[in-house]
Amino acid sequence: MNVIWMVLVCLSVLFAVLGGRIDAFTKALFEAGKAAVEVCLYLVGIVSLWLGLTKILEDCGVIYKMSNFFRPVMSLLFRNIPPGHPAITNITLNLLANVLGIGNAATPLGIKAMEDLQTLNDKPDTVSFEMMLFIVINTASVQLIPFTVIGLLASYGSQNPNRIMLPTFIATVISAITAVGILFLFKKLYDRNA
Repeated sequence: MNVIWMVLVCLSVLFAVLGGRIDAFTKALFEAGKAAVEVCLYLVGIVSLWLGLTKILEDCGVIYKMSNFFRPVMSLLFRNIPPGHPAITNITLNLLANVLGIGNAATPLGIKAMEDLQTLNDKPDTVSFEMMLFIVINTASVQLIPFTVIGLLASYGSQNPNRIMLPTFIATVISAITAVGILFLFKKLYDRNA
């Protein structure tokens, strides 16, 4: 991947020099760097807010109540996780962060969920079905309110950044159902051939 990026940068410099647009290239380079830093700082604020709220919710016990509320759904999907295992709580938190469109804040929760799932894995050098299922659901990332994207659109001057909510929700629900269905189909085929 580094080679690809290096080739793209070298080609950009070459075409800027050959086209006599080195000044425009240099200006665009610095503007892109400035925009990248601004976006990173903006996202740090969103992630910090969500992680702070998550910690407050955890300390006052709301997280565990939410986890218990979603436990029947999680138990249907993740049948091999024993009741009361911390993996359910971390999976639920990760999925809630994704549903709220704060995928960056969901990452530490997803890592913790995978660590918890690994404790249940009989074959530590192989990914368990529950781990695969979690990865698929996490990657499909059903989003009810994509806060990060709405925030970025608003920061770039969009007139109605909330307009993406319904299409995003529909697209992510369809992708999640499709991905989970394909995973269960492959599991069924694998179990039949094993």
